[in-house]
Amino acid sequence: MSEILSAAFSTEGFILGTLVPFLFVLTVVVFVHEMGHYLVGRLCGIGVQAFSIGFGPELIGFNDRRGTRWKLCAVPLGGYVKFVGDMNATSAQPGADELETLSEEERKVAFHTQPVWKRAATVFAGPLFNFLLTVLVFAVLFAAYGRYVAEPMVAQVTAGSPAQQAGIQPGDRFVSVDGAKVETFADVQRLVSGRAGDTITFVMLRDGKDVTVKAAPRLMEQEDALGNKVKVAVIGVVNNQELGQPRHITYSPAEAVVAAVRETGQIIERTGQFLKRFAVGREDKCQLGGPVKIAGMAGQAAKMGFEWLVQLVALLSVGIGFLNLLPIPPLDGGHLAFYAIEAVIRRPVSERTMEAIYRTGLFLVLCFMGFVFWNDLFGC
Repeated sequence: MSEILSAAFSTEGFILGTLVPFLFVLTVVVFVHEMGHYLVGRLCGIGVQAFSIGFGPELIGFNDRRGTRWKLCAVPLGGYVKFVGDMNATSAQPGADELETLSEEERKVAFHTQPVWKRAATVFAGPLFNFLLTVLVFAVLFAAYGRYVAEPMVAQVTAGSPAQQAGIQPGDRFVSVDGAKVETFADVQRLVSGRAGDTITFVMLRDGKDVTVKAAPRLMEQEDALGNKVKVAVIGVVNNQELGQPRHITYSPAEAVVAAVRETGQIIERTGQFLKRFAVGREDKCQLGGPVKIAGMAGQAAKMGFEWLVQLVALLSVGIGFLNLLPIPPLDGGHLAFYAIEAVIRRPVSERTMEAIYRTGLFLVLCFMGFVFWNDLFGC
């Protein structure tokens, strides 16, 4: 029995080593997302009935002076803000009969009786706060630790690699990748890593002259900083300390914020690029994971230190923010799509049409969730 308890509750065990870090990461990301909805909704004069972290039976909770129920529920895989007039946790459009059950005071502050811009601002605030959390985390890390960068030099070219076939040589310096100027070796890796099979134009500086070459990166399995096996696109060039001349960059608070915004924007761009390629079958399905994979990553990050766990919070936050903006009901992006149509045609989408699209979107979301669970448990 003592061995079982030790295995479960030691820092290397499941409870403290994996479950607690996972719940920390997920709770922070969900709380910030829902707090975005809550704060902007309140700012717009919308009444809030409940703010929940998790689903299912309530574990603990309290009512604030405005009558909002703040609660922690038994299934910690998400959360929601329930506004006045919502008939469920997803803020789906209620029917006319359901709206009739509201009192006159409730109608004044009900979500679905507000102007379309207020509803859109409230819904968009969730993903926006996720992006702002990522910016905040990166800004703090950049200001506190700075970061190391290396010159975009080629020290070695792998035999038989796309780089060798394209004519890239040791001593070359990357100038641009498909027209995007590069300043560090990490810039080259970022611009190449998600484009397996694409023909990319590289401008190299060689003996004081620009040389243009083309190469198509290949997928290669590598180990990331957390020890996970990932497949990334590479062209087969290596940097080293002598040519790369690694240096430490420090940032003032203002510079850290600018760098954090840029870093967050690049992550959003790469996420969109990945999903677009995944949709047409050009990405490895094992790169998508669900709660099991995230829990494993959280445990690995926690072992490496709190700053690694915070970085995982930032990456998960921007990912959830991006996914929520996809125009698929019941995601935030699906609601925003309905509001955009309403703004154009000057009336809400019909209940029948909305319900049909909502059911289809919910089916797609459930299929996606099933797919990533399958990946977690059996597929990869």
